[in-house]
Amino acid sequence: MKHSELNIFKENGQKIACLTAYDASMAKLIDSAGVDIILIGDSLGMVIQGAENTRSVSMKDMLYHTEIVAKACKQALVIADMPFHSYENAQTALANAKELINNGANMVKLEGGSENTEVIKALVSNDINVCGHLGLQPQLVVDSSGYKVQGRDKDSAQIILDNAKILDSLGVDILVLECVPSNLAKSITNSVTIPTIGIGAGKECDGQVLVSYDMLGISLGKQPRFVRNFLNSENTITAAVKAFVLEVKQGNFPAESESY
Repeated sequence: MKHSELNIFKENGQKIACLTAYDASMAKLIDSAGVDIILIGDSLGMVIQGAENTRSVSMKDMLYHTEIVAKACKQALVIADMPFHSYENAQTALANAKELINNGANMVKLEGGSENTEVIKALVSNDINVCGHLGLQPQLVVDSSGYKVQGRDKDSAQIILDNAKILDSLGVDILVLECVPSNLAKSITNSVTIPTIGIGAGKECDGQVLVSYDMLGISLGKQPRFVRNFLNSENTITAAVKAFVLEVKQGNFPAESESY
């Protein structure tokens, strides 16, 4: 999949299925099962490294995982997270983004809105494809108490909507919305020209993403309400991934009970 095809999905009302991958074996399996986008998420800090948050993930970590995942992918669009402190200014962001692209990423993802205006301008002007991320921003979370739904009240919802429009205008290619009420996600999706990918943001987004370990029931501890274990009803990991893709494509995931 090419980044230029993303808007075609949105225009045609086709849902986009996205999962995370951190190693070659899982990436190859997910890629062959028909996922549209594979995200090398800085969630690897928790699911791979066992940290409490994503903030300890380094550029060295992201470059290593990006390279091994990208080599295994044949059809999916590969997006790599820019880790905490890797895009504090335009110059630093551009240097780090170029490294991720050189290691196989088709696009880089960064968290935040208007505060990243100069960073995004620098990336876009250098032909680097950008994925935005609004709502819950994991890089701002220090411990588990920080994982809360964002945009519940009118003022905070308006800020998220405004930032989505700003990112759209700056040339961001796609936008992840994490842990926001489904009505806000729907409003944003209808207000921007770029596709939205939801995680805990309801089914009105243009696509859905889950951490692969979560949707396979591998992650330890209590899972958020938006996580569904697709391996429960399937015999193999491949079948579980295909079931996820199908449920997303048919608009059946997430269900209302899995939304805010």
